[in-house]
Order: sequence, then structure tokens, then C-alpha cells
Amino acid sequence: MTIRHLKVFIAVAEERNMSAAAGKLFLSQPTVSQIISELEKHYGVRLFERFPKQLLITGAGKRLLEYARHIVASADRLDQMMLEEAALPHLRIGASVTVGTCIMGGLARMMEQAYPEIDLFVRVDNTRVIEEQLLQNGLDIALIEGKIKSSEILTWPIIDDVMVLVCGREHPFAERRSVSLAELGKERFVLREEGSGTRELFENRMRAEGYPVKVGWECSNLGSITQAVIQNLGISVLSRRLVSEELANGKLCAVMVEGCSWRREFRLAYHKQKQLTEEMQTFMGFAEQYRDGDDAPNTCNRKGDV
Repeated sequence: MTIRHLKVFIAVAEERNMSAAAGKLFLSQPTVSQIISELEKHYGVRLFERFPKQLLITGAGKRLLEYARHIVASADRLDQMMLEEAALPHLRIGASVTVGTCIMGGLARMMEQAYPEIDLFVRVDNTRVIEEQLLQNGLDIALIEGKIKSSEILTWPIIDDVMVLVCGREHPFAERRSVSLAELGKERFVLREEGSGTRELFENRMRAEGYPVKVGWECSNLGSITQAVIQNLGISVLSRRLVSEELANGKLCAVMVEGCSWRREFRLAYHKQKQLTEEMQTFMGFAEQYRDGDDAPNTCNRKGDV
């Protein structure tokens, strides 16, 4: 049983005549008769009593007619909605938290300027969640800082970034030009939640060198992390882009880590089975414009610096 079956049935019920219904639907009379027979066979009941000059709907036919009208009306509304959906540009973008905080606002604004009527949705979460959304088709494309695990997701580097070790002005490291990884193993850290690309990169390096990471604070809110470090409740490793203002005004201090450059790349990601739309390609082009931005390491004025 299909929507076409129901539309033919409704026309026959309203016209009470196979030929009249056929003319209304631009079908042949044998086709209409066959469709009604298929419906009756499908449900195992007679829907019409056949008389020489007209058809009379049966009790079962009346019950079917009531539901059929609702179903066909819903199908018509669905068709209209999907046609309107296809007529408007749309894009669902994912961003890991650092990207969402530093870059995504500008990219979203560029997309809305390029497509004033676009239906734009942005989800900012950690890399692990964004990867799951790409796999489940909850997002079309993403810009992430962490490593994608699934081979079903295509990724490539698009924007350079550098992470810095930051501490508060009252922390002993604030007087130092550089510290060692061994010294970091003795410190308390304020870090992102599990699943964060920033945290994963830092912990992997410490683990590879055989040093522990003591986590004193763990949260997904970057503002909370920054404030905790400013209050000297721990130190952290964050994207330079995130703390540029705090470094410039002296609330935070960046310290070199011996043997570590902490450079990384933000990566575009989408499912390998995803058909690239015009909107996705436009977003990629806008992201490409960030590649040549200034990515020199941050510095700050320490105590006693001029």
C-alpha cells in the first residue's frame, strides 16, 4: 500500500465512479480499478459496493477514508517542507572547543554573509563528541583540534596553531624563561575534560617522556580554566589564540618548555561518504583564509621586564 493507492482511493470515494476518478487523476479507468482491487486484497475487505451507475463506500471503506485523508495530507505537507528545505542553503558545522572559541564565530559570520538565507547550525564540543556526530550524520563538516580515530572520517590540516604553557603572575614559573618536562611532572594542572584534543596532545607528550600529569582542575569551560590559572590554582597548556588577551595585559605568563614547540594544526573533517555541497566547499575556502594568519609564539611581560 502506497500514498498513490490512497490518493486513488480518496478520488474514487469522492467521485463514486471509477471513470470519473480516473479522469480527475489523469489515469486510465483500468488502472484505477486495479489499484482499488489491490487495496481490497491488501486489507482483505470490500471497500466499495459495485452498482451499475455508481459505487457505494462500505463501512470498512469509510474507516479507511478517514485515515487516508490524514495520511495524504501529512504526506503533502512533508513534500512541501522538503521542497522548501532543498530551496534554502543549509550547513551543520562542528567545532572543537578551542576552534569554537577562537575561530568559528568569524567563519560563521562569513558564511552568513555569503548566504544571507542560510540555515546554519554550529555545535561546539570536544573532539570525541564531534567525531561521533560526523559518524552519525549529525554534522556535515567540522573543524577540530584533536585526532580523529575513525577511518570513516576524512581529515586534513588547514590552520596552524601553537600551544603554550601558561601560569599566573604569582607562580614561580613566572620568573622563568623556560622549564623542563620533568618540572611539569611535579606541578598541578588545570585541564580540559577527557576527549579534548588539547589535553590529549599534552598528556601524550608527557606520557611518552615518562612524566605524570597531576590534574587538579578539569572542566570544559575555557573561561573557568583561564581564571583558575590567573588565581594561581594550577598551570595549563592552551592554544595561544585563547589567551592572547590575558598574555597581552599581563594576567597570564607564557613559559617556554624545553624541547617542546607545542605546534599543531586544526583540521577539517567530514565523513568520506558525504557528498560535498556548495556550502561545504565555501566553508572550506573560508577556513583556508586562516592558514596564513600570524602564528608566532606568544610572549608576555614578566616581573621586572620592561
